[in-house]
Formats: sequence, structure tokens, C-alpha cells
Amino acid sequence: MKKQRIVLASVLKPVDDTRMFEKIGKSLSRNPDYEIFIIGYPSQHAPEDPEINFLPHPNFVRLSLQRLLTPLRILKKTYQVKPDVLIVNTHELLIVAVLNRIIFGSKIIYDVQENYWRNILWTDTFPPIARHIMAIWVRAKETLLSRFFHLFLLAEKGFEKEMTFFRNKSIVLENKSIVPTGLKRSKQDGTIRLLFSGTISESTGVFEAIRLANSLHLIDQSVKLNIIGFCSRSSTLKAVKEAIEDKPFICLTGGDKLVPHHEIMAHIFNSDFGIIYYPASPHTENKIPTKLYEYLSARLPLLIQNYKPWLELCEPCQAAIPVDFNSPIDAAGLLQKMKQFEFYPVAPTDVDWSSEEKKLRHVIKKVLV
Repeated sequence: MKKQRIVLASVLKPVDDTRMFEKIGKSLSRNPDYEIFIIGYPSQHAPEDPEINFLPHPNFVRLSLQRLLTPLRILKKTYQVKPDVLIVNTHELLIVAVLNRIIFGSKIIYDVQENYWRNILWTDTFPPIARHIMAIWVRAKETLLSRFFHLFLLAEKGFEKEMTFFRNKSIVLENKSIVPTGLKRSKQDGTIRLLFSGTISESTGVFEAIRLANSLHLIDQSVKLNIIGFCSRSSTLKAVKEAIEDKPFICLTGGDKLVPHHEIMAHIFNSDFGIIYYPASPHTENKIPTKLYEYLSARLPLLIQNYKPWLELCEPCQAAIPVDFNSPIDAAGLLQKMKQFEFYPVAPTDVDWSSEEKKLRHVIKKVLV
């Protein structure tokens, strides 16, 4: 019997993106009746998986004519594959998805990973006047084309409150943790290793993490901080490097390069505390960071802002010490808590991808009926 072809496509996400490849792609590839294809940005670390076909599109600069042409290149690739199901994860591919439904009769799914309306309005990626025009265009496109989509996958529960174009065709599929096999927590005596992982930007609190590490290091010189992840804005990366250039106890890994997920997870398991803080902003107010699930699954103690939804995940297993990042930090008092608090007397629950995988496989079967 002919296998049903499922294509996952992205403009900016690399072909080995954690959600697109490791979570959704690998979960669906376990069904022998499916043939999986992933179209995305070229990866610096060529992924290997005999069950998945990788179709990277040409490299390009983020703000360039080549990026504008990338949806057409992806349309050409889908024409060659002729998918039974096409899953796109960016507004830039909504028209490509609808054309696939019209031409091939593909079932089309929008994997909603961002609230682009809020992202565009509340970050400084674009000039102020352009922000409003672009935000209106993107939301209009999502709203008008939503009637053509068979399903919406929501990466955040908060999206159910923030957006209304799903037309009762959505399911929450959170970015819970996938832990590579063989990782175990390790402890190097004499060092307190802090970790900031994931997207490096002002909106994810990287500068507050640096200030916290500096305050703690002034009290205890065994405190070190590792910043690991990717920074898409050169101006932000320059500011981060300037902020840490005279601080040898702070290390930056990645920065202008994507870091493989397994490498990030290895750092999580080799750290003593993870730092999570998002400055207040409408575009992040309902987010549950992926790294929160990853830190919990690794039983990594957390220094976390006093934000109720995050603390509710941490409290049952006593995973976190709340920190007021917006006030002067009592470094000595915080260090004492870090050394004396009993973390994880019970194991965290419902933080790994297995529950989401079951939901995913179930809804894909329903879509293909």
C-alpha cells in the first residue's frame, strides 16, 4: 500500500528544528504508513534519520529578497512531493498551503508557534510605522485563509485566549521536553553553574540573567554563568558580548550560530541552576518557555520570576526559588536559599513530549480520514 506523504515546512526554522523534526517529525515517522518530508532552513549540523527525508532550501539573509522568494521555492518542493498532509509553521507559508489544497487536495495544518500580531507590534524588529501595517497584513492573512485549513496546532495554551481565527479546529500541542538518552545530572564540587539557554534576546531576559549572575558572583566567586543559544539580532548580540567582555565567569556558546538541541540539553544536565525571566510584554505574557519543561525534566533547580503559571508548574516538585528581577537583589540571601533549599523531593510530572505525541498521532489520523 502506498504510504501517505506528510510534509513539514518552514522558512526560518532549520530542518533539524526541535519541534518540527525531533517532536512532530519523529513522532509521525513512527507510523509505518507515513512518509515524512521536512523542508526548512539549511542546518549547520546535518541531521540523520532514515525515516525522514530532509529538503533544505537555499541559504539566505533574514531580511533579503532571497527570503521573499523562499515561499516560491518551498511551493516548488511541495509540487515535487505532492503531500497528502502539509504542516506549515509560519504565516509566510499560508498561501503555499492553500495552493497545495487547491492543486493536490492536500490536507493542510497550521502549526501556530507564535502570535505574530503581538510579536510584530511589541518588538523593535521593524520601524514603528511598518509594524502596524505588517501586523494588520499578517493577521488579515491568517483570518481570511483560516477557513481553508483542516487543523491548527497551538504551541501555547495562551493562544486560545489571544487569537480567534481557529474556527473550533484547534488542539493545544505544547512544547514539552524531549530528553536525549544517556544524559544524567552531574555535579562538579566547588562551582555553582548558572544556565541561560534558548533564544538570546532582550525579551527573554538575557541581560537580567547577566545582572543576576554578576550580583551572585560578587558574593561568591564560584558562581559562573553559561549563556547558550541563538541570537537573531546582531545589535543584541553585540550588546551581550559587551556586557560580558570583562566578566570571565560568564561564557557565551552559540550567539550567531544555531546550537544543536542535544548540546543544549547536555548543558542543562551539567548545570546547577537555570534562570528564567521574561520582561513584561504583551507578546510574551502567556508563554510557557520550552526551557521550563526542559529544566523540569532534567530536575534542574530554577531561579524564576514570580509569575503564577510558571510557579504552578514548579511548586508540586519544589523546583524553583522565585526571584524579583525588577528590584535590587539580596544576593547573599538568595545564595543561602540556593544552598539550603531542598529541590525535587518528588519527581515532576507531565513535562515530557509523550503526552503531546499521543494527541498529535490521534489528530493526524482524524485529518487523514
